[in-house]
Amino acid sequence: MKTIVVIVKKLPVLGMACFPFILLKNKLLANNKTILNHEKIHLRQQLELLILPFYMIYTLLYLINLLRYKNHDEAYRNIIFEQEAYQHDTNLDYLKNGNWYGWLSLSKNKS
Repeated sequence: MKTIVVIVKKLPVLGMACFPFILLKNKLLANNKTILNHEKIHLRQQLELLILPFYMIYTLLYLINLLRYKNHDEAYRNIIFEQEAYQHDTNLDYLKNGNWYGWLSLSKNKS
């Protein structure tokens, strides 16, 4: 799948995956393989859940985590989708190796 990168200067974060796009805060980030890989992992997660359910689950997990941790950064970092992306964003072969639904094993480890 060809990745479509869009530069959004007022983006409040460095990068964001919004299927089928990767939104980046500036052009220089388009050369950052780790950020691109992180966002591509999110694109695949979105496909795994047929896009809309991904956003619903992501938001629900964030809100639950916010109640639990009472801190934005901890709430965000403990979303299972983010954990998978951060755990594998430096492994540029992760997506090629067919690790579909990798976030499910992370949710099992949390229980």
